Amino acid sequence: MLMNLSDSSKESRFYNEDFAPIPLEKRTWNSWNYASIWIGMAVCVPTYMLASSMIQEGMSWWQAVFTILLGNVIVLVPLILNGFPGAKYGIPFPVLIRSSFGMQGSILAGLLRGLVGCGWFGIQSWIGGNAIYQLLLVIIPDLANSLFLGDFIGLNIAQLTCFFIFWGINIWIIHKGIETVRIFESWSAPVLLIAGLGLMVWAISSAGSFSQILAQTSSFHPEPGSTFSSIFWPSLTAIVGFWATLSLNIPDFTRYAINQKSHYLGQALGLPATMTLFSFIGIFVTSATILIFGEAIWDPIILLSKFDSAVVIILSMLLLSIATLSTNIAANVVASANDIANIAPRKISFKMGGYITGVIGILIFPWKLLADPSGFIFLWLIAYSALLGAIAGIMICDFFVVRKRKLDVEALYNPDSYLPNWNKSAWIAFCLSIIPVLPGFFIQLGLVNVETVGSFWNDLYSYAWFITFGIAFIVYRVLSKKTT
Repeated sequence: MLMNLSDSSKESRFYNEDFAPIPLEKRTWNSWNYASIWIGMAVCVPTYMLASSMIQEGMSWWQAVFTILLGNVIVLVPLILNGFPGAKYGIPFPVLIRSSFGMQGSILAGLLRGLVGCGWFGIQSWIGGNAIYQLLLVIIPDLANSLFLGDFIGLNIAQLTCFFIFWGINIWIIHKGIETVRIFESWSAPVLLIAGLGLMVWAISSAGSFSQILAQTSSFHPEPGSTFSSIFWPSLTAIVGFWATLSLNIPDFTRYAINQKSHYLGQALGLPATMTLFSFIGIFVTSATILIFGEAIWDPIILLSKFDSAVVIILSMLLLSIATLSTNIAANVVASANDIANIAPRKISFKMGGYITGVIGILIFPWKLLADPSGFIFLWLIAYSALLGAIAGIMICDFFVVRKRKLDVEALYNPDSYLPNWNKSAWIAFCLSIIPVLPGFFIQLGLVNVETVGSFWNDLYSYAWFITFGIAFIVYRVLSKKTT
């Protein structure tokens, strides 16, 4: 149901060439392209370390793997649902969201997702730059003595240089455009899978049998007094939050699909299996390090730095860079670039939005954000999952229930269309949905204590994405009935 836009829509302030509907003849992405994108995004350092916090808090290895699999199956549902209109109409996320949040309101809603992407861009750029630095230290130990840049920066000049080198590679790929992203993801995916399996082979050859290695998970020391349910629900919400960002802006990718089946199949094959496999590799290899080095080493960068061979270290540095690049570009840059461009589409292109994303990624000082692992999960992953869950609930309700899978594409670009500047129903639903999780968020910030607020509200925060998604969906449906 594609259409040629009128001249008045093309001249509006809500249009630029990057946002234009993609015609069928220019759609080239098949199932392998979507599977490879998910493989490239899922194979990264945070995924490798994902199960560590769950095991350290008291889960067994198989409980952690099951929780990761379940979380990714759950988030696959909004990914496929929100991907549908992108593939049907060839439109990106910032254009699609105008239908539910209004022409002006979509700018704010998109920025809520885009700013999270900027944060993730900075985090992944730091991880990539730090991988280069840590592995170079093995070859050039004197780098550790390079000039310290003061407490405000918190890094030495070698660390900052490695960060900017990796950051610059990301910016170069942004400059080359979206087709470069597709090509890069397609060839990097098999390389990354082979590298992960290679780590398992090394672990078995160095530490012993498969069962002997997994038996070492009993050596991990859980938090005292923890129960399975107290760990399970926050962990499940954090895992859903891990890809809650992509569940919104997946139309940025599915608009290039040759048909609906290509992105359904590619996502179903690429996401849950890869996340689960690579998380398991992290558990397995870490268990092996207890036998090999006498301690559990969860961070693959630290693990690889223990190898003596310069060839292995250089190869590892290359593979870690590819893994982090493939995640950063697809998961963070594309969405943030489009969402920032949506502020003023006539003046900001996709590339300019990407450059702005890069600058914000520096200004957040990502190395300080990652300094506290518990804050990373409870203040970062769960907190933003609450906001994005609400947006996802409203988007899915709007397209599938209210509009019954039919959009007036012309209206999404025309400021004189029937669409409001701000859809009050969407914003009321959004605000109401996040109220129940605010007390738990304030507890995590340390602004109030559990005794004052009550443990119920603190526990409710563990379900943040599910709570906000459900309430926003229902409230938006009720309010939309009253206005139609």
